Amino acid sequence: MKIKWGVIGCGGIADRRTLPGMMLAENAELIAVMDANKAAADNCKEKYHAKYAFDNIEELLAIDEIQAVYIASPVFCHKEQAFAAADAKKDILIEKPVGLTSEEAEEIAAYCELKGVKLGVGFMMRFHSYHQVMKELVQSGKIGEIVSARAQLTCWYPEMENCWRQDIKLSGGGAMMDMGVHCVDLIRYITGMEVKEAAGIVGNQIFNYSVEDAGAVIMRLENGAIAYVDANFNIPDDAAKCKIEFYGTKGSIFAQGTISQVEGGEIEVLCADETLGYDASQNRNDVAPMNIEVEFGNMYTKEIEAFGKAVAGMGDIPITAKEAIASQKVIEAAYISSNSKQYATL
Repeated sequence: MKIKWGVIGCGGIADRRTLPGMMLAENAELIAVMDANKAAADNCKEKYHAKYAFDNIEELLAIDEIQAVYIASPVFCHKEQAFAAADAKKDILIEKPVGLTSEEAEEIAAYCELKGVKLGVGFMMRFHSYHQVMKELVQSGKIGEIVSARAQLTCWYPEMENCWRQDIKLSGGGAMMDMGVHCVDLIRYITGMEVKEAAGIVGNQIFNYSVEDAGAVIMRLENGAIAYVDANFNIPDDAAKCKIEFYGTKGSIFAQGTISQVEGGEIEVLCADETLGYDASQNRNDVAPMNIEVEFGNMYTKEIEAFGKAVAGMGDIPITAKEAIASQKVIEAAYISSNSKQYATL
């Protein structure tokens, strides 16, 4: 069964990543695209062979055959558009963050529940094959009890005219809300643990827009483990490593290049000899890493297929609004902590 889709906000990430991924999804059919820039909508209509292109959501939502909509518009548009889609009884896959604030996101989630429509969120990095392997290894106890975790995501994002992501009133946040939230979400997803405390520092080092161009948050997970996330809009892409690391009482996982819009990167898993005792000299013996074999795919295709199955009643919503809001609240806690110079309890 193919789910018939409409796309709201078809420029940006939709055109660059999600629509190409949708074209590869076995259970998806694109019906209509919409963008405030009609030329962008017309371009996507031709490129992805949609039936219709609009510059307003009313015409798109009026098409009866559309079952689900993907909302990839600027964050300040999310609430109005999600409410309209819910009124039209369309299931919704929405980009992160769900709303400008976690409170607004909760309003959107509550309204969708009231209207009886499904609401999923686009944290596509959960579908990376290596991240799913990490989750299996961590939750099976392969590297023991988690004691430490780290993740980073960076890019080069210079000042630009009329850029909504660089305006706090339109985006809800900068490097941490746009990219750091992916890292927080992956740590929560892979460990299966919630964040209990958070302390953050955010600010502007290079660029002068109203959102932060750099930030970090240190978190205490529910088992007491310390986790750290940093995100930057001021590091050249060619210099970025985008690492994610987990350390436990029996081993470690180190990966780089996996926190990305393209599925790839590399991973190293080391497991210690459990029979060894304390070594006062702390000699580091060479340990052969585990052989990890995966088949890379397209994270956006997997995301579309998984949500499509939920729409068809063949599975659960892969990433719920509740999950997304929990990660957004950690970033908001970092902002609160940075502004007050105190740490926040969640």
